[in-house]
Amino acid sequence: MTDGSARMLALLSLLQARREWPAAELAGRLEVSTRTIRRDIERLRELGYRVAATMGPDGGYRLAAGEELPPLRFDDEQAVALAIALSSVAGGGAAIEEAAERALATVRQVLPSRLRHRVDGVRFAHEPSAVRTDPEVILAVSEAVRERRVLRFDYRRDADAEAEAEGGPPRRVEPHELVARDGRWYLVAFELDREDWRLYRLDRMAPRAPHGARFASRSIPHGDALAFVTARFRGAVEPGDSASRSAAGPAWPCIGEAVVRAEASELAPWLEPGELIEAADGRCRLALGSWSWAGVLARLLQFERPFELLGPPELLAAADAAAARLSSAGRASPGTRTRRAGR
Repeated sequence: MTDGSARMLALLSLLQARREWPAAELAGRLEVSTRTIRRDIERLRELGYRVAATMGPDGGYRLAAGEELPPLRFDDEQAVALAIALSSVAGGGAAIEEAAERALATVRQVLPSRLRHRVDGVRFAHEPSAVRTDPEVILAVSEAVRERRVLRFDYRRDADAEAEAEGGPPRRVEPHELVARDGRWYLVAFELDREDWRLYRLDRMAPRAPHGARFASRSIPHGDALAFVTARFRGAVEPGDSASRSAAGPAWPCIGEAVVRAEASELAPWLEPGELIEAADGRCRLALGSWSWAGVLARLLQFERPFELLGPPELLAAADAAAARLSSAGRASPGTRTRRAGR
């Protein structure tokens, strides 16, 4: 590769890494004159890259989106990360496996041999999701979430049911967050007609266009979208049911409550089965169930965060008993250790 070609690749990498670069700063980074930078920018434009010039005393350049996808340049870490991400698509619930396989084959073809061998050594044992979500639905809902616009859609209550009657009133929601969980995609949204928070499966949604008016964000129950979804699934509540409806979980013989000093996002991945009742100021109030009161304590200890027990009395008594046993427990002396067999 000639010095000029290597310099152009380095220039392209810089333009991809930041929105805008002053011409003088690019010249300093590449140790060339601003005139050379202008020539290299023209060559990039001839190759199909839309590089826009910015005016002013510190005028520079920025890489604009084009109508076609020009050649891309990735460093080694980016290329490996992209290949691994494409390899892991099968369990994600979005119906894009075939496109991901084609993209992976394209990436692999242009990888240098030192990287191709590393990528080929990556293998995933997938449990394919039985639910496939149309990527166009994911994109449409994501757009409404990003732009904070009211979303209208028809909704099927279960996989075998027909969509709501064509021409009937669609659902109208303020979409706040998308959550991927166990091979399914969910929308956390505030439904306007029912004035309540709801959870919807994207594979049962048929968005209508165009999107509605903009809305101001609301505070999601339980602190954030992940904690909200975790709380809804404590009792297998059907997505689309009211958020205020009690999640009737398994009939645990022992259910206790505690306040844990941690953010909801830290606890949510390990909460199930359980319920996040309230989250504020870096603390979360939890309801946890188990087959014994010692089991409830064990579930609290797994968070490895300070906590205060709220009750019931049986849980407090179990904690006192466990503390007494632990305080009296000590290291076994050498004379009391089990002798090895044969001695």
